[in-house]
Amino acid sequence: MTRPQRVQIREVGPRDGFQNEPETIPTDDKVRLINALGRAGLKRIEVASFVRPDVIPQLSDGVEVLSRIDVPDDVRLMVLVPNSKGLDNALKVRDTFHEIAIFVSASETHNKKNVNRTVDETMADNDSMARRIVAEGLHCAAVIATSFGCPFEGKVELKRVLDLAERFAESGATEIGFGDTTGMCNPAYASEFFAAAIERLPGVEVTAHFHNTRGQGLANAFAALEAGCASFESSFGELGGCPVPVGSTGNIATEDLVSMFHEMGVETGLDLDLVIDAAREAQQVLGRKLTSHSIVAGPIQWAAGVR
Repeated sequence: MTRPQRVQIREVGPRDGFQNEPETIPTDDKVRLINALGRAGLKRIEVASFVRPDVIPQLSDGVEVLSRIDVPDDVRLMVLVPNSKGLDNALKVRDTFHEIAIFVSASETHNKKNVNRTVDETMADNDSMARRIVAEGLHCAAVIATSFGCPFEGKVELKRVLDLAERFAESGATEIGFGDTTGMCNPAYASEFFAAAIERLPGVEVTAHFHNTRGQGLANAFAALEAGCASFESSFGELGGCPVPVGSTGNIATEDLVSMFHEMGVETGLDLDLVIDAAREAQQVLGRKLTSHSIVAGPIQWAAGVR
């Protein structure tokens, strides 16, 4: 497989990141940070989730955030919906975004703990939602959590994950993201997995979503790239993680991912300095140090004639 020379990166910090941080970030700060991400060149940003506010109070201001952000016209905004009720609520403000993500966990136990439904129950709802999303003229993206392993059940068979992915595609999803929800993937398996996923899903955008829970996030992203993956999700400042189970910290930091790609000669279309500025601003808002490396080190500065 030829290594892609250009990749797409979706920034998920404003949803996946803010949702899993202990603090509730003020709406004004959210708007300011998302605007900064848009100015950094990101063309895809996941902004909000239509879930019950008592379940995830950190995102209870999602509709206000969507209505107030001011990003370039070519930025595509995504929202996440957990079920048909969430989709109903999202479609009430459908003019404020361009893409909807639906999801399932590949393992029964994680799915039950995460959304209190079986995988079959979730997929039946997803089938219906995908068709409604497509009928509305919106981009439908599907996400499969615990694609690379489950903290409760252990190994998740590749065939099971790709069978779910194929079902999503048949329902109308044109992008499928594979999530390393609790940081259980390794580079060797990432290479095998994405080679198989790309072969199995022709015409579908295959997206890698790695967490840096055990420090292997960038290595996994590199392996996915080498296998032909050209679409990635990450979170500025390495914000977020997964609430189930406790301790599943950290998406890949967007600025670290961009830095690696740029040093490899892979184009992202992003201004790394501005991405780092946005991450540093998030760090200031939260009032604590974030775990991104590039926040501390900054971009690499090569001396003239030395590399």
